[in-house]
Amino acid sequence: MEILGIIPARSGSKGIPNKNVAPLGEKPLMAHTCEAAAGSVLGRAILSTDDPAIAALGASLGVPCPFLRPANLAEDATPILPVLQHILSELDRIEGYVPDAIALLQPTSPLRTTAHIDAALTLFEKKNVDTVVSVTEVPHRFSPTSLMQLKDGLLAPLSEGPLVLRRQDKERFYARNGPAILIVRRTVIEAGTLYGDRSIPFVMDARSSVDIDGPDDLAYAEFLLRQR
Repeated sequence: MEILGIIPARSGSKGIPNKNVAPLGEKPLMAHTCEAAAGSVLGRAILSTDDPAIAALGASLGVPCPFLRPANLAEDATPILPVLQHILSELDRIEGYVPDAIALLQPTSPLRTTAHIDAALTLFEKKNVDTVVSVTEVPHRFSPTSLMQLKDGLLAPLSEGPLVLRRQDKERFYARNGPAILIVRRTVIEAGTLYGDRSIPFVMDARSSVDIDGPDDLAYAEFLLRQR
């Protein structure tokens, strides 16, 4: 099965200026994902960006950018689905390259490793599913049966029934972690969706799931890198 790794790294960012090239562990943020992808069993990995400087950096890290992303697909509010559809369409048009699936690797998940990517790819190839989605377990104190809301200034349970306070009695819940890894069949993307009808989780630990959104996330990731 041919699986294409795609690292989306447009220019600009509101939370952190030029976030994708912000320093983390003495290298640009996106370098952590590029190096993890380049060392994985992916058949091919490419960068998607609108910035020639970011494209050159990706190439130096072993992840080339075959063409620049159009400006209308590099705006703050641009969803990822049309970006992926454009990449697949252009690769087919220019090269006749049609992968079976893609592995979306967000550069804002710098602590995801080559081992994580390879394990998720193995899971995808073993299962007859549309998508493998990386997730992390929600801390038990944030489970729906523990959450409360304000009603007329008073605290009330979010879900019906009594609060469940003991960790051992709580159901497990999961949240997407970025996604650090999203492996999806090409046909699902071409049909206009990211997940399809059959998705399974690839569970990652909380530390490896850090998602860089603001300066505090970057500082926390720096701390975790020093612990490795």
